[in-house]
Amino acid sequence: MVKINGNEVRPGNIIEHKGSLWSVVKLRHVKPGKGGAFAQVELKSVLDGTKLNERFRSSQTIERVRLEQKKCQFLYADGDMLNFMDKESFEQVSLGSELVGESVAYLLEGMEVSLESYEGRFVGIELPDQVTLEVKETEPFIKGQTAASSNKPALLENGVRVMVPPFVSVGDKVIVDTRDGNYIRPAE
Repeated sequence: MVKINGNEVRPGNIIEHKGSLWSVVKLRHVKPGKGGAFAQVELKSVLDGTKLNERFRSSQTIERVRLEQKKCQFLYADGDMLNFMDKESFEQVSLGSELVGESVAYLLEGMEVSLESYEGRFVGIELPDQVTLEVKETEPFIKGQTAASSNKPALLENGVRVMVPPFVSVGDKVIVDTRDGNYIRPAE
């Protein structure tokens, strides 16, 4: 474990807090008019999924957990179970979809991911930062429509809705950020 200051915690970090493992989900730095600045952090328990909101001051010391990472390939989903293959030993690993959370929508067959474990127990998954998906539904492009930043909703092949620029149409492939679900750019 590595000791870090309260203001060095980042979303995606796994920390030990109150005798348990927690994943940092959201982070907001707050600078009140009186008193010192602090980080308002939303934590999710790695073990049971419960949530907790905490304030960490920069003077606090937090234990950041080092996770072992194993490169795997996503094979398929079978109900609530996700099946992966270890890229080195070709061993198959099955994990519950609750471990992946909302990111499960971005898992594509054949995708390379990193399975994270702590003391031999799988605690998380790291997806690529970007994924290419096809647009299945969206409003048609209207020629002469203002070029202002007026995005329109689109339904992607994975069932996720995302806001895209007006020029994107059905059948186009777009690149989406897996961390926040936002449109990045059209795929080449």
